[in-house]
Amino acid sequence: MKIAIVGTGYVGLVTGTCFAETGNEVICVDIDVNKVNKLSNGEITIYEPGLEKLFLRNVKENRLHFTTNLEEGVKDAKLIFLALPTPPGGDGRADLRYILGVARDLGKIMKEYKVIVDKSTVPVGTAEKVRAAIAENYKGEFDVVSNPEFLREGVAVDDFMKPDRVVIGVNAEKARKLMGDLYAPFVRQGNPVIYMDEKSAELTKYAANSFLATKISFMNEVAKLCELLGADVDMVRKGIGSDDRIGKRFLFPGIGYGGSCFPKDVQALVWSSAEVNYDFRILNAVMQVNEDQKLHLVPGIKDYFNGDLKGKHFALWGLAFKPNTDDIREAPALYIIDALVKEGATVTAFDPEAMKNVQQEIGDKIKYASDQYDALKGADALIIATEWNEFRMPQFEKMAEALKNKVIFDGRNLFDLSTMRELGFHYESVGREKIINK
Repeated sequence: MKIAIVGTGYVGLVTGTCFAETGNEVICVDIDVNKVNKLSNGEITIYEPGLEKLFLRNVKENRLHFTTNLEEGVKDAKLIFLALPTPPGGDGRADLRYILGVARDLGKIMKEYKVIVDKSTVPVGTAEKVRAAIAENYKGEFDVVSNPEFLREGVAVDDFMKPDRVVIGVNAEKARKLMGDLYAPFVRQGNPVIYMDEKSAELTKYAANSFLATKISFMNEVAKLCELLGADVDMVRKGIGSDDRIGKRFLFPGIGYGGSCFPKDVQALVWSSAEVNYDFRILNAVMQVNEDQKLHLVPGIKDYFNGDLKGKHFALWGLAFKPNTDDIREAPALYIIDALVKEGATVTAFDPEAMKNVQQEIGDKIKYASDQYDALKGADALIIATEWNEFRMPQFEKMAEALKNKVIFDGRNLFDLSTMRELGFHYESVGREKIINK
């Protein structure tokens, strides 16, 4: 099957590469000339485990192509996927200008039946708007389908190649048949392809991410209560996570969620609710809890240093919003950095993948280390903001030698409390006993 993917960001590049991997001929379209040149020359533009191998193989096999020319990209494609950004506006509303702009352009160049697929996360009613935008300039036959993505950064290739479900919002039988044929290789083990109307498919994506964000914020509230009552959030997490009605995932407390999906999608669902005069009270609370949680460690840090951080120097492990990605959008580490610098402190950070992106974002506001131990040299304390695997089993003796003080503020609960106590570290985490060693 010949497929066009409009947009080569995170979703577009993963989608295009994985469709090519099952034998389809895929053309990815993007207005960024530099990005298209890099991709055409075999240079991948995002970090995602497992993606580069598939990308290079399909470029070599001539199944994966790139262009800046929309007309060239969609000319022979039966299916056109829109994987374009839908950033939140100031009020949280999803910005549809890119999707609707491309839809109008498609209407000007389409000459035969095609299926336009909304892959981006979009508000309820977007399929109708896309249909209307195309129809402004094209009076022939076409269909619009909603096919939301459920990719987790860090495991996106596995999520796409072996999805636990595929959601397709479609009313036309012709489009339904094409979409079913396209996804058949990905669901051979029997995982469901769930067909529904377009509006229900659009809402499904927002509802799923908002529910997961709610679980995270709920556990962060439980963690705060544990700190006040002297309970251990890890024990509580295990106790409730063993109930299969609740499940074990998304119950880890920390310093809040970030990334490109949860913050944006929760805001967008709140806005969509307000648009029909519904106050989605739970999600308003979820957003407020998460905003507060990003700075959860800062009061403890200030308290340890008697309220004065001026002249203090901190090591920071982790800049990405989660491990196995270089994505720093809404990353809690950036909020912590901003708070510390405003208090007169300095920061040296290390992250295995995200330092380049942070440097582009904030420049020389902080220093960047060559490895995790280099970041510790002369620091008054270590702050952990991302749970990269290489941070889980560090050389504690080496850490103690490099740090000015054996002090750790852990926003991801990486270390065992008894180990910290035995090694003589002052150790503060989230929702657990504070190991005091001043």
